[in-house]
Amino acid sequence: MNQEALKHIFDQFQHEGEFSSFSELASGHINDTYLIKTVDRPHYVLQRINHGVFPNVPGLINNKVSVSAHLKTKLSHLPKVEQERRVLSFISTVDGKPFYEDVQTGYWNLTQFIDDSVTFERVVDDEIAYEGGKLFGEFLNQTGDFKVNDLIEVIPNFHDMSFRYKQFDEALQGASVERKAEAKDCIVLVEASREEMHILQMLKEFGAIPTRVTHNDTKISNALFDKNNKGLCVIDTDTVMPGIIHYDFGDAIRTICNTAAEDETDLDLVNFNIDYYKSYVKGFLETVGESLTPTELEYLPLGAKSIIFIMGLRFLTDFLNDDIYYKAAYSHHNLDRAKNQFKLLESYAKQYDEVKQITKLA
Repeated sequence: MNQEALKHIFDQFQHEGEFSSFSELASGHINDTYLIKTVDRPHYVLQRINHGVFPNVPGLINNKVSVSAHLKTKLSHLPKVEQERRVLSFISTVDGKPFYEDVQTGYWNLTQFIDDSVTFERVVDDEIAYEGGKLFGEFLNQTGDFKVNDLIEVIPNFHDMSFRYKQFDEALQGASVERKAEAKDCIVLVEASREEMHILQMLKEFGAIPTRVTHNDTKISNALFDKNNKGLCVIDTDTVMPGIIHYDFGDAIRTICNTAAEDETDLDLVNFNIDYYKSYVKGFLETVGESLTPTELEYLPLGAKSIIFIMGLRFLTDFLNDDIYYKAAYSHHNLDRAKNQFKLLESYAKQYDEVKQITKLA
């Protein structure tokens, strides 16, 4: 978008300061996000929510605004300026709404930018993994008494394995001969994994695992750190909704413990870093461990295995569907992402017994 259009949208909110410049924050696959700088601070993050992906955007925004308000009550003992560094602060529109709907471009929301913060696309040492574990664990711990039924399901069946397999089966049936041939090895792996990959869903459906408020996109780039690499704030709460803790745990492990970027095409570089797993689990269980049931704790390692698999499955499904969901930089981008995730899964599986022992002793 051009500057004039973004300034118009920005000015629909009750912001402070005068619009100075903007830059696109392009790390996400789904939404369009911009850093808006003002003549004097504070700066802001302006985001357009993808209505094609999220069917109920007002409900989505209500979810994350409500959860942020809840988190701030947990930090009421801190000064306001410190609260605003540790929890996302949503800015209302000039007419008091939590979002602005533009006729041409859709739904927008605005948050205050957190100054002097750092993000990591990849973990660079054990300390970042440990701090990330503490941060995401604290998010789950502090939302433990939030009324989960007050949240809408932002993306229905988001981590429902039966649903994801149904999507895959339909995509496979409609895929071109060429794409099926190119994805043959991935397809074989997916077909062989059906039984194991449904275990967590069955436990959830049987009530053996409780439903909680979950983030559902706990990649390390959605954690803010301060300049001393200490965990600061969980961001990108678009997918906050009811879920089970295993998928939040698993998605963090998926991104933290991959020795390469998720679209790295040299699969020799893609391996599971068990040292980062050990550090993340330590931080995670320090903050949320006491609230977990024995069954939740037992199945954390399967949570990581399942989420690595489900991301590979979703990338593969999108490739078979000719790339209709994720932003793809080139024609085989989603297939490369799928191969990457399945290589990570292979490396994880080879260390699975050790992973389970680490989790038990953490």
